Amino acid sequence: MPMTVPQLETELFNLDLNTRAHLAEKLILSIDAPSEEENLKLWVDEAERRLADLRAGNAREYPANEVFQSLRAALK
Repeated sequence: MPMTVPQLETELFNLDLNTRAHLAEKLILSIDAPSEEENLKLWVDEAERRLADLRAGNAREYPANEVFQSLRAALK
């Protein structure tokens, strides 16, 4: 049976400082650089969330030319 998160936390906090730091670094890097599959899932989830927002009337679409025109004006 897999460990629960609280059990895992208890085990991890019993490790020495250097080992915890090494594991923390690896965890942070795993978040900063998701695998291709994780990255694809994140983008699909975001696209679905945005589509749901559009359909619910909580967001609106902007033509690309308006967006670029606005950005160019803001950069002047």
